[in-house]
Amino acid sequence: MKFKNLTGFLFAIISFGLINVASASALDDVMKARGLTQKDLLAAAKTYTPTAGRDEFIVFSSGGQSGQVIVYGIPSMRILKYIAVFTPEPWQGYGFDDESKAVLAQGKIHGKQINYGDTHHPAFTETKGVYDGQYVFINDKANPRVAVIDLHDFETKQIVVNPHFKNEHGGAFVTPNTEYVIEAAQYAAPFADKFVPLEQFNDKYRGGVTYWKFDRKKGRIDKSKSFTVELPPYSQDLSDAGKGPSDGWSFTNSFCSERYVGGIERGRPPFEAGCSQKDTDFLQVINWKKAAELVAGGKAKKVNGMDMLSMKTMVDAGALFLVPEHKSPHGVMMNPTGKFLIVSGKLDSHATVYSFEKMMKAHKAKKYEGKDPYGIPIVSLKDSVHVQVEVGLGPLHTQYDSKECIAYTSIYVDSVITKWDYCKGKVLDKLSIHYNVGHLMSMEGDSVTPKGKYLVALNKLSIDRFNPVGPLHPQNHQLIDISGDKMQLLYDMPVPLGEPHYAAAISADKLKPAVRYKSGWNSRTDSISPFKTRAGREKTVRNCEGDKCTTEVWGTLIRSHITPEIIEAEAGDTVIIHLTNLERAQDETHGFAMYGQNVNLSVEPGKTVSATFVADREGVFPYYCTEFCSALHLEMQGYLLVKPKGYKAVKTKMVEGQTYTKADYDKQVKTNIATQAVINGVVKFITERNYKDFPTAVALVEDATDQLGFAATWQKKSEASAKAKDWQNATLQAGQWWQYQVKAADIGIRAKSYLEQNKAKKIKK
Repeated sequence: MKFKNLTGFLFAIISFGLINVASASALDDVMKARGLTQKDLLAAAKTYTPTAGRDEFIVFSSGGQSGQVIVYGIPSMRILKYIAVFTPEPWQGYGFDDESKAVLAQGKIHGKQINYGDTHHPAFTETKGVYDGQYVFINDKANPRVAVIDLHDFETKQIVVNPHFKNEHGGAFVTPNTEYVIEAAQYAAPFADKFVPLEQFNDKYRGGVTYWKFDRKKGRIDKSKSFTVELPPYSQDLSDAGKGPSDGWSFTNSFCSERYVGGIERGRPPFEAGCSQKDTDFLQVINWKKAAELVAGGKAKKVNGMDMLSMKTMVDAGALFLVPEHKSPHGVMMNPTGKFLIVSGKLDSHATVYSFEKMMKAHKAKKYEGKDPYGIPIVSLKDSVHVQVEVGLGPLHTQYDSKECIAYTSIYVDSVITKWDYCKGKVLDKLSIHYNVGHLMSMEGDSVTPKGKYLVALNKLSIDRFNPVGPLHPQNHQLIDISGDKMQLLYDMPVPLGEPHYAAAISADKLKPAVRYKSGWNSRTDSISPFKTRAGREKTVRNCEGDKCTTEVWGTLIRSHITPEIIEAEAGDTVIIHLTNLERAQDETHGFAMYGQNVNLSVEPGKTVSATFVADREGVFPYYCTEFCSALHLEMQGYLLVKPKGYKAVKTKMVEGQTYTKADYDKQVKTNIATQAVINGVVKFITERNYKDFPTAVALVEDATDQLGFAATWQKKSEASAKAKDWQNATLQAGQWWQYQVKAADIGIRAKSYLEQNKAKKIKK
């Protein structure tokens, strides 16, 4: 339906009963004031997510040089989280608590801690080629590493270092049942960790593809069952795994198959000249299932402690061959049926659709056009191609639609997205974007069941799209509606973190993350922490062996205090602090920051974390909760008192800043009784309704009940002190009793409001 003017557009909306006349007038005023068009309004309506609304898809984007992963929603394009992976991240305590330091330590290179990464390609675990929402993998290009992120809690659990490569780009990609995570080298280098002159490049430098074995039950990569396939010193690029008829095979493209070594300093043209002279590079086709059998059969050799299959072994087994591809490609994308794969050359204007059936027919018949310098057979382009399509200048990356045979390719030089039919070889639509698009991402586009609806262009440059913020501009992710015949640009999203290289989107309903941990949980090992501490069992222990002393603390966190509130140590002590968050309500995270000791922790509900440091100087070191957790958040504090070595304490009496009488006690108790009456009213409202049908309400009720239990404990202490006529402690203890009542009331009122908003039904008696 088309409208000649805004009035006609608004009249149509009113006719359908979507807005009334007054609203239409107000909307008209807003549009005129902001210079908006009908097209803008429609785009806004397609991305708008109401308060408390949820997104249909969740995106996991690489964070580029930040070494992190960015999580945001579609269609809202709201950033939801940064997942710390290869880089310390203070807000999450990652790289500051002992548990996450242990994860980062897995990524050491030659014993050196590496505190940055260049994340590139996220990949979800798959079951029969379908995203299952259990784990996501991410690679580090700068230091050849792969990390495992558990989607149970969106935390990094493992980092593995490739023992063969010096860097990589072609990771992470998974096989259809996540048997393996694929990681390909990029810039060729010697496998040996020693100097090899560039004059020996052809003979001693090598590329390769590593297949990391993933243990689904443990949720970890098993390095002992992983292996690498040796490849020539071409620059391997991206990979993909076959599906359906092509399952068991993987495909890795390459560039610089010229094996050119630059060196302006040596009077030679730069790499970019020598690495782009040939018209074609090589698609490397590998039978990973056969390779796994060869490893199991003892055909691999140990290189740097990990199994490696030589090129000769793979060729002799018929498990490796090459197919030419247009030069300088970036990405090989298997289609959902597993019958076709698409490769584009960045210095060409065509996208090439390969037929798996055709290339395998030639390979099985040993119909080759020759061999490369390393003896790997080459199936000709003619015997492999289904169709070639001119899609634009600088084609880069292709994603698939839910509609059969429909693909989208990012065109880097032209700054457009091309929609085309890869079965018929026909361009259907083009859309300009801003600017110089790299990868594309469709919803579940790398799986056997793409969802269509949306496409995101991950643009390298934003130039004039946003408010200027200095010479370093944000990246620009642009949301595109692909539900109709024509693509529609909906939204520009600045991404102010690293250079997000690639992203993957999953249906939000496939993710079932926890909202709190089991009490005393070590989230990095997925087990109960040996340092779990319960309320009332907090303690500080100091032990010395010779002149080396350790002060170890088992503490707890709960609204609104840290136990212990005072820690004493001597200069030179190693201080170890274990903290357990006792909260059971979701989103009641506590932080722990300490002056001058590089201690900054994040302790989510149920979690136990530890921090170890040396108190190398005497002094007073305040600590506090960094997360605003309650009305008395600012009072959630304490002191580390580091005494000089051999300090002899002088007995002194603590002078109270305020003294209390029986009248003060009686006044506080009266307040407590009134507060309890409010609580009772809330409890009555909740229990008269079907609150057990609402998991959120149940969790809130459980938390409120816990708080009332703590209140009862302090009530008993207060009454005991009053009986002894110790009005000072009786009043303060009654105050603490009231604090827990307030927390219980706060939680209870939240539960009541939730039930009202969700129209909970009153139970008939």
